[in-house]
Amino acid sequence: MEMDDHKRRRNMILYVIIAMAVYLVLSTLLFPNLGQRVQINQVSYTQFLQDLDDEKVASVDYNTGDATAVYTLKKDVKDDGTVEAAYETTVMPSDSDLTNRIVDAGATLDVTIPSNDGNAWIYFLIYFSPIIIFLLFGWWLNRRMKKAMGDDGPSMNFGSGGFGGMGGGLGKSGARIVASKDVGVTFKDVAGQEEAKESLKEVVDFLENPKRYEDIGARLPRGALLVGPPGTGKTLLAKAVAGEAGVPFFSISGSEFVEMFVGRGAAKVRDLFKQANEKAPCIVFIDEIDAVGKRRDAGLSTNDEREQTLNQLLTEMDGFDNHKGIVVLAATNRPDSLDPALLRPGRFDRRVPVELPDLAGRKAILELHAKDVKTQPPIDLSAIARATPGASGADLSNIINEGALRAVRQGRTRATQEDFEESVEVVIAGQQRKSTVLSDHEKQVVSYHEIGHAIVAANMKEGAPVTKITIVPRTSGALGYTMQVEEDEKFLTTKQEVLDKLAVYCGGRAAEELIFGEMTTGAANDIEQATKLARNMITRFGMSEEFGMMALGTVQNAYLNQDTSLTCAPGTAERVDDAVLKVIESAHARALQVLKENKFKLHELARYLYKKETITGDEFMTLLKRENPLMPPKPQA
Repeated sequence: MEMDDHKRRRNMILYVIIAMAVYLVLSTLLFPNLGQRVQINQVSYTQFLQDLDDEKVASVDYNTGDATAVYTLKKDVKDDGTVEAAYETTVMPSDSDLTNRIVDAGATLDVTIPSNDGNAWIYFLIYFSPIIIFLLFGWWLNRRMKKAMGDDGPSMNFGSGGFGGMGGGLGKSGARIVASKDVGVTFKDVAGQEEAKESLKEVVDFLENPKRYEDIGARLPRGALLVGPPGTGKTLLAKAVAGEAGVPFFSISGSEFVEMFVGRGAAKVRDLFKQANEKAPCIVFIDEIDAVGKRRDAGLSTNDEREQTLNQLLTEMDGFDNHKGIVVLAATNRPDSLDPALLRPGRFDRRVPVELPDLAGRKAILELHAKDVKTQPPIDLSAIARATPGASGADLSNIINEGALRAVRQGRTRATQEDFEESVEVVIAGQQRKSTVLSDHEKQVVSYHEIGHAIVAANMKEGAPVTKITIVPRTSGALGYTMQVEEDEKFLTTKQEVLDKLAVYCGGRAAEELIFGEMTTGAANDIEQATKLARNMITRFGMSEEFGMMALGTVQNAYLNQDTSLTCAPGTAERVDDAVLKVIESAHARALQVLKENKFKLHELARYLYKKETITGDEFMTLLKRENPLMPPKPQA
């Protein structure tokens, strides 16, 4: 506080200096003659007449209102027109010859006739206009500074308080306040998250009927932490809670608390909870809370401002009276990085997982978004749901929207099943690249590569069926792809299924080696996916004979990219690399053996795909099972 007072006094002195400088500049530029006051001496009327007779008078200003005359002498008038002194006397109104005497003396005569339009105001404006202008300028600057500091941070900073008392906006939280009637979202607008909705319905009931819980001795939860991958609907769920409960909704991002100047973030936290206390009952939603709630440590690279903000947040969540009905909802996709003090009961009493939707959830989300789109029956959203495992609610919403956009591009007024199926590929692999033209040899290589994947997949007992094969390049960089879709959703994967999937990954490169005797860069993504799966098989799934059920890696950022880091000695890491290599080599040899046994079908299907460019899974299986003794010509290497 003492430091703040010192800064405030320093800012006030600086403000006064600036005010004096501005006043002097305005006075000098606008009214340079204001400081040049002419000395007026009172003389007798006799002296005035004597000066006229001696022809000493240069000018006379006669005021008819009070019968006074102000005159100057020739000796007091300089060459530049300035006057050093003037003389004032009372004129005898009965002296009718005065005008002639003034003219005969060679002096100039001015007559002032007073009016009733407010000379005092004119005098005030003339002599005090610099002060008025400065006050208006100060008022305008004050407004500008408050707006800049309150909304967008300080554009000019003279200590923590800006210009003296102009720092009123520095501690504003900046939270967006949505009235209960304007939230416009309820649980009906959320699909695919039934468990999360059930957990949050209790919070709504607490806000609507607190007495039911007070009678039994239960207390209102202070906060709930929504955790899950991006795009799963955490913000939407928070709005739905406020919409269901019919209470105001405060929304702010965690990054808005973090400021450059120490103490400002904590002031925003205080202001946020002060507003919430005034509007209680209400919902306070902090999105991406990991921006301000990261774990504190004793390292030298700590951020004092962020830690002070976190400490203030911890204090406020402990201090507010939850009997008033204030519930803090927060969302993050990095719960492992949050400070343990923030996660304890009493601050966030419950954690609500908002996971990626399952098959039934994906279908419900698709149906919810498809209600707003005009469609042409028949529409099978179950097929779209099966083709999008691992898709979030935001991805599914985008798929429906992309399907509607495709229908408009093709000049139709209703979206079809084909539009939605194509939109799945657009979201996964990107738009078709019409500008990419492959040579005949490259097109043949891509055809054999994709058919190699498909034949190996068709020969795996536990593999998902092939639904589509294409060699049309996509904007994601893929020159072609083979799509497999599970008929039913699976939550467990056996070791044999993992080995089968590895063999499918190796099928494309194996086909290239078998037919052309060469390797291409087209298998880069297959190699990356196979290596990642084989490493997880050994380090996380415990599916290796050498290491058994020993965890050798941990997952970092489980809700983001799911990177795995090894937790073993350097020597063990080398053995892990050797084991990964053996697994991949075994899968590659297995894929090569399958293709050698089906070499005739590989040629036939590759030539068919080369002509058609895109075939369905049914076409592929029909040709694969068909007996055809005619051998198609072998493509040129």
